[in-house]
Amino acid sequence: MVDYNGVIIEESLGDKDVLGKIKIIRTTVEDVIEKHKTPWVQRWTLHAVEVAEGQVDEIAEELSKALDSKHPWYADFKNDAIHYIIFRNKIFKVDRSKPEQYDDVIKHGVALGIPDYQLDFSPHIKR
Repeated sequence: MVDYNGVIIEESLGDKDVLGKIKIIRTTVEDVIEKHKTPWVQRWTLHAVEVAEGQVDEIAEELSKALDSKHPWYADFKNDAIHYIIFRNKIFKVDRSKPEQYDDVIKHGVALGIPDYQLDFSPHIKR
C-alpha cells in the first residue's frame, strides 16, 4: 500500500471535521500576502498530511464537501502514480504518467478564479 501526501489549508475548509480523520505530519502558519490573492484571510494554517491508500477516495469525497463554498480553494495529495486534486464538489484523479490530464484540472481551477500560479501541481507550470 502506498500512502498519499499533500497539504490542506485549514482556512479553506468550511467544515474542519475531516482533519480529524487524516494523519497530520506537520503544521505551519504563514502570513497571506497580496500575491496570494486571498484577501479574505490574513494568514493560513498549512497542514502537511498523509492519507492511507485505503481511505483516499473517502477522504477526497469528504474534502470536496468540506471546502469553503464562498471562495475558490482546492486541496491535493499524491503518491508516485496518482494525484488527487479536490475542489468543492469536483474531484480529479490524475495519472501522473499522463501529464496532459492536468489540462482539465487547470481549466477548472482558473474558471473558479484560482490564480494559475497557485495551480502549480502541474508539470506544465514552472515555479
